[in-house]
Amino acid sequence: MIQFDQVSKRYEGGHEALTDVSFHIPRGEMRFLTGHSGAGKSTLLKLIMVMERASTGQVIVGGRNLSKLAVRHIPEVRREVGVVFQNHQLLFDRSVYDNVALPLIIAGYGHRDVGRRVRAALDKVGLLDKERKNPVTLSGGEQQRVGIARAVVNKPALLLADEPTGNLDPQLSAEIMHLFEQFKQVGVTVLIASHDLALIARMPYRLLTLRNGRLVTAGGADNGPE
Repeated sequence: MIQFDQVSKRYEGGHEALTDVSFHIPRGEMRFLTGHSGAGKSTLLKLIMVMERASTGQVIVGGRNLSKLAVRHIPEVRREVGVVFQNHQLLFDRSVYDNVALPLIIAGYGHRDVGRRVRAALDKVGLLDKERKNPVTLSGGEQQRVGIARAVVNKPALLLADEPTGNLDPQLSAEIMHLFEQFKQVGVTVLIASHDLALIARMPYRLLTLRNGRLVTAGGADNGPE
């Protein structure tokens, strides 16, 4: 599902955020992306979302070579990728329902399809009874669940999460990780960037560890074949 082949990313001014990074994540697998602040985690995620382009090397997602992708095809790729952010990035002038519905409305879904998909996504994260609430009235954990519902409402093949438990206590963090596992179990590929090593250590998934832009670990507990 995701393949990096000797990928480097160099910014203006000479800063190299990633250097010769190579790895493969099969479809339907779950992985953690770890590393110190500034190690290159966010840059790697941006390459997958086509928010950035690799300076050298190949980034292949879902069979598409993003390094050669025409600009007009970028929206097609992004519709296949759900993204969960640490700070939720919710709209507090809209209801929970409207926040989750936004990607579907942008994609041009009809009213009936929007309603069905939004309620299915909210039910999946345990917030169906909160659809008319304003997100500002919800707890931090509930707001993160709204963010996850919005990320998966379009039924993406790939789910990315950037520090999704960074502001949550250990119990809520474990609950959010369990949600990600449920999506993995139905065939969604999941990549989670996190610095919570204690939480990651309790979960049976491989790690991608970056240090100063280089991949130093590509392994972990589920040492099955790649």
